[in-house]
Formats: sequence, structure tokens, C-alpha cells
Amino acid sequence: MYAPWLMSDYEVTLVNDNSEKKSSIYSQEFYVRFKGPQETPFEGGLWKIHVELPDQYPYKSPSIGFVNRIFHPNIDELYVNRQTQSGVFTDDPRSGSVCLDVINQTWSPMFDMINIFEVFLPQLLRYPNPTDPLNGEAAALLMRDPKTYDVKVKEYVTRYANREAADEAGDDSDEDDEMSSVGDFESDDEEPAGQMEV
Repeated sequence: MYAPWLMSDYEVTLVNDNSEKKSSIYSQEFYVRFKGPQETPFEGGLWKIHVELPDQYPYKSPSIGFVNRIFHPNIDELYVNRQTQSGVFTDDPRSGSVCLDVINQTWSPMFDMINIFEVFLPQLLRYPNPTDPLNGEAAALLMRDPKTYDVKVKEYVTRYANREAADEAGDDSDEDDEMSSVGDFESDDEEPAGQMEV
């Protein structure tokens, strides 16, 4: 288990329903405010990152998600709904993924949350990999016209990555374009979207 308040340099907020999941003093689900790295087009941005720790943490990687939008080749900004077992469609917190090998494939128990927020995410934003994209539009723009890509990133930062947007991100809303998330590819609990008619 992980005590999020150990990340003293970051603003950490517990997710409301933690008491239902665990009665321990450790939280498995919380939000972290993440600032864009300096000297990048993401500088000045503020993102609300949703963090969910699996029961096997630190042996299994955490699931992380940008709650407010970001324009980046390796972060899928698609927004989808998922059908629950009861048949109700809900916002899928895993819609949109991050292409970051260290979280999705090569995670080690030696890593911790500080590594994610001080090394892995800043490096991902600083050095995008357009040859392995999750956001094809961002990747194509970065390869075709890097200056225009930087302008679009800055537009997203201004519009979606300010304090107000981070504060409002994750509120119950019907507007699909307010949320982009990043999650764990290896989730075994995914439900099918529905029945296929034959």
C-alpha cells in the first residue's frame, strides 16, 4: 500500500470512495496535480492525474490517467463509454492510454510514485515518440510540422491545463470532450461493450 501524503511536493487529493474499498490508512486511489515540464510546450500546464494502485503495488504498476485533456502523440485522448455488468454505460476511466513502457511493460518494484511524477511523465512530455503513437493526429503533426505541433500543444495547455480546468476535471459532466485518461493496458476486469447481433 502507498500513503499519498508521502509525496509532499505535490498536491494530493484522495478520491471520495476510498473508504468503501479499504479501511486502512493507505489510499489506493487519489489525484495528483502535475505541472508541465519547463522549457517544453507543456510548461505552465497543470494536469489532474488520477492514480489507482493495484493491490499488488509496488509489484504491479499503478494505473494513471490525465483527467483534463492533453495533446501528445503517446497519450490517447479518445473518450469512450463502457457498459457495466448492470448494462449501464459509464465513463471508462481507462479510456485513452499512455504509451510509456516503464509503466505498462517494464515496471519494477524499485520504482515509486516520485519516479512517475519527477522522471517518467516529464520525460514522456519532453521527448514524445511519434513512431509509436496513441494519438495519430498529434504524431502526424509532430512529424510533419513540429512548430505547428508546439502551437497546438500550447493551445491545449491554455484551454485545458489551467487551474480552473484541473479543478473542474473529473466532475460529473455530460460533455465528452472534458476528459482524457491514461490507464493500465493489462486490466483483466474489462467488460464487453455489448452483445453482437448475429
